[in-house]
Amino acid sequence: MTEKVRVRYAPSPTGHLHIGNARTALFNYLFARSTGGEFVIRIEDTDQKRNVEGGDIGQLKYLKWLGIDWDESVDVGGDYAPYRQMDRLHIYKKYADELLEKGLAYKCYMTEDELEQEREEQRAQGKVPMYSGAHRDLTQEQIEQYEAEGRRPSLRIRVPANETYTFKDIVKEKITFESSDFGDWVIMKKDGTPTYNFACAIDDYLMKITHVLRGEDHISNTPKQMMVYRAFGWEVPTFAHMTLIVNEERKKLSKRDESIIQFIEQYADLGYLPEALFNFITLLGWSPQGEEELFTREQLTEIFDPERLSTSPAVFDPHKLKWMNNQYIKESSLERVVDLTLPHLIEAGKVDEDMDGSTRQWVEGLISLYHNQLNYGAEIVELTELFFRKEINYNEECMDVLNQEHVPSMLEHFKSELEQLDELTPDDVKAATKATQKATGNKGKKLFMPIRVATTAQTHGPELPNAITLLGKETVLHRLEQLINKLNYSG
Repeated sequence: MTEKVRVRYAPSPTGHLHIGNARTALFNYLFARSTGGEFVIRIEDTDQKRNVEGGDIGQLKYLKWLGIDWDESVDVGGDYAPYRQMDRLHIYKKYADELLEKGLAYKCYMTEDELEQEREEQRAQGKVPMYSGAHRDLTQEQIEQYEAEGRRPSLRIRVPANETYTFKDIVKEKITFESSDFGDWVIMKKDGTPTYNFACAIDDYLMKITHVLRGEDHISNTPKQMMVYRAFGWEVPTFAHMTLIVNEERKKLSKRDESIIQFIEQYADLGYLPEALFNFITLLGWSPQGEEELFTREQLTEIFDPERLSTSPAVFDPHKLKWMNNQYIKESSLERVVDLTLPHLIEAGKVDEDMDGSTRQWVEGLISLYHNQLNYGAEIVELTELFFRKEINYNEECMDVLNQEHVPSMLEHFKSELEQLDELTPDDVKAATKATQKATGNKGKKLFMPIRVATTAQTHGPELPNAITLLGKETVLHRLEQLINKLNYSG
C-alpha cells in the first residue's frame, strides 16, 4: 500500500455509543494503526432534529474508555479542521454553488406536499417512488414566479443518464449501480444545510480519506457519494461495507431488542472490562488466522487485516462476551477487581462507602472468593447475597441434600466443633470438618455437600472453608441451629 491510509469514524451526536458504531470506530482505528496511517473522528451533526446535547461528548468518552485514540477530531484539532459539520456549512455552500454554476445541480421549488403527491401517484402505478425531475429545467419566468410566492428552493444534483457506478468493495467484492436507479437527489436542503451524502463526500475528499470502512446499510449511499466525486473529478476512496450484527436468532440487531445490552456505557456501568469489550467487538465480523480468541489491543493492531472482514453476518453472543470478560477478570489483580465490584455493593446498600478498615478487609476477602467466578462487576451483588442475610431459604435441590438420614447428627457434630473455636479461620474450619468426618464416618460428598448447603444454601460455590470464615461464627452457628431444629422437628 503506497499511499498513507487515512480513515474516519463519523458519528452523529444522536445518543449513546452503540455496539455497532463502536465496531465501526474500532475497525477504522485498527486499520489505521496497523498500517501506520491516521484515524480521524468527524462529527456529522447536520440533522439538528435528531441531535442530543452532549451526544458527541458521550461518544468520545466511551471510545476512549474502550482504548481507542485518534489523530484528529473536535477535541484534538488537526490540519483539516473544523471537524464538526455544522462548522463547515460555508464549505458545502461553496461546492454546491460550483455545481450550480456548472449546470450539474439546480434549484427545486417543489413543496413537501407536492413531492408526497408525486410519490403517491408513482406508488399507485406500481413504480418505485423517485423524484420525477419536474423542476429540472425551469424557465427564468417560472423561477421568478416561485420566488414571488415565497418558496425556498432546495438544491438537487443532476443525476447523469445511462451512467454506471461500480466499485470494488473489500468485503462485498464488485458492486454495481445504474444512474437510472436514482432520481435527482437533494444536496442542499431549503434551510441551507447539506444532506448526508453531499456533506460526507465533500468531507471525505477534503480530509484526504483513502478508505471508508462502514456498515453495509450504507451501501446504497455509495453511488450517490460517487456522483459527487465524479461531478468534481475527484478520485473515489476504497470502500469496505461490514456485514450486519445479528442476534442469536439471526435477526438484525435492533435498538429495541431488549435481549442484548447494546450500548458501551451500559457495559461500563455493569463492570465489564474495556479490553474484553475491545477484543469481543473486534471479532464481530472479523477473524484472525488460527483458533485463538483472546488478544491484547497491541496484538490486534499488529494482525488486523481488512481483507479478513467477514462476508457473513456477525452473531452477537452475550454468553461468549461474559465468558471472555471472565477470562480478563481472572487475569486481573484483586485490587482491580475490587475497584470493579465494590461500587456495586455500595450502590446495593450492602456496605457503606465510608466503611472502616476491618470492614474493607472483610469485603475484599469476600470479593476475592468470587474473583475467578465473576463474569462482570455488578454480578458480585447477587453472588454474595448469602453473606448479607441472617436467614436463608433452602430450595428443593438443597432440601434433597439435607433430608438424607445422616445429615442432622452430622451437622450437630460440625456445629459443636465450631462452637469450641474462638474465631473462624479457613484452617480451623478444615480441622472442624476433618474432626466431623472422623467422628461420624461420613466423607466426600456425604460430608461436604450437606455442610455447604446448610451454611450457604447453595449446592456449589466458592471454596467452603473461606466462605464459612467470611460468614462468621455467629451467622454460621445461627444457620446451623435453625436448620437442625427444623430437620429434627420435621423428622
